[in-house]
Amino acid sequence: QALQARQAAAVIDGALEKLAGALREKAFEHRRTVQVGRTHGVHAEPIVFGLKFALWFDEARRDLKRLREAADDMRVGKISGAVGTFAHFGPEAEARICERLGLRAAPIASQVISRDRHAHFLNVLALIAALCEKIALEVRHLQRTEVREAEEPFGEGQKGSSAMPHKRNPVTSEQICGLARVVRANVQAAYENIALWHERDISHSSVERVIMPDSCILIDYLLAKTCWLVEGMRVNVDRMRRNLDSTRGLIFSGQLLLDLAAAGMLREQAYKLVQSYAMKAWHEEGDFRAAVEADPDIRSSLGGRLDETFSLDRQLRHVDAIYARVFGE
Repeated sequence: QALQARQAAAVIDGALEKLAGALREKAFEHRRTVQVGRTHGVHAEPIVFGLKFALWFDEARRDLKRLREAADDMRVGKISGAVGTFAHFGPEAEARICERLGLRAAPIASQVISRDRHAHFLNVLALIAALCEKIALEVRHLQRTEVREAEEPFGEGQKGSSAMPHKRNPVTSEQICGLARVVRANVQAAYENIALWHERDISHSSVERVIMPDSCILIDYLLAKTCWLVEGMRVNVDRMRRNLDSTRGLIFSGQLLLDLAAAGMLREQAYKLVQSYAMKAWHEEGDFRAAVEADPDIRSSLGGRLDETFSLDRQLRHVDAIYARVFGE
């Protein structure tokens, strides 16, 4: 298993590197693509679309580090006898044989290598699957008809639905999300393999014959599909801008609150004032900015600085600093 895990990890490492490269490329491609940020599924404040890819890239980089550590943790062997005591030959022979195989001799073992190493390895695979799922889930949300900001590739002549010809369903993204659950479920079995009777029983063996190859194969497939999704993603920049503007300034309510407080208005008073106009705009679909500009208290507090309050450039002025942190440029 140590040899197989080493070979599998090398394949997965390459696939994860490829995905990280695709994420980096998209992050820079959409460095200036303005989009509304959403929390709890509700419009929050402006972002740039590239920040999503930068966030995923940073996670992929951590996953690479974790994968290499877990693969190295698996790179051990043991030939220390039926109960780990070297009853029939010494540790020197074990060390020589392991070295020839490119492995380290485990410092101590029973009849088997401790299964915490396997659980750690599978846990890292589950984290990689979770990254793939995170990306795919975002695409699924952005592809909804009422959002339509991004969608997975859709080939000419491809069918979205056998009954509804207009459909362009995010089927690959849904598949990624579904298969990620299988990889996560396998981790539970790996944890249950850690506790064995005394110096060894065989309850772990049949389980590992399923979860180890299945998880490695699934991760390789998930990474390939996620890379395809990222590289071929269709982005609707115009729709992003329309959605950003659809709430008519509501996404600047937090900045208005801070600016009023900085101008000397009590924060609680400022919150109630801003919220009253925000809720009115929600219910009546009115123009939030026009409403606050007409308020005498806000005008007296901010004067001609409302343009700055409702400035996209101000909201996004630190994007380059974030990119410098993530990419070093």
